[in-house]
Amino acid sequence: MRSQAREAAFKIVFAREFGGDCDGRFEANIYHKEGLNEEERAFAHKLVGLVNEHREELIAVLDEKVERFAQYRIYTADRAILLLALAEIKYMDDVPPVVSVSEAAGLARKYSTENSAGFVNGVLGGVINQ
Repeated sequence: MRSQAREAAFKIVFAREFGGDCDGRFEANIYHKEGLNEEERAFAHKLVGLVNEHREELIAVLDEKVERFAQYRIYTADRAILLLALAEIKYMDDVPPVVSVSEAAGLARKYSTENSAGFVNGVLGGVINQ
């Protein structure tokens, strides 16, 4: 299921937000612990790669959409979730944007603060409705 792949990708991007050394072994360990099959691993790896490749552009989108906060003031878990969802929305044509938003809100409910799901939903809603 792609939800598990997104969760694994979130954990990797979240670790990188703290400057962690997330080499191939780290990723493989996360994929193994999440119990991902090859298709799910490929999806998660692609998401992580898109975030890494387009990070500056994705940060610029965050800066534009989150006017009250500079991106560095966004809670780290929320920032990682938003980066993943933005990468998925902008670069993965096979995933409907509303699915990306819904999945991101679910990750925020699980891994962030009580207000984070609404925050993530609002930011991403602004992106897909422009």
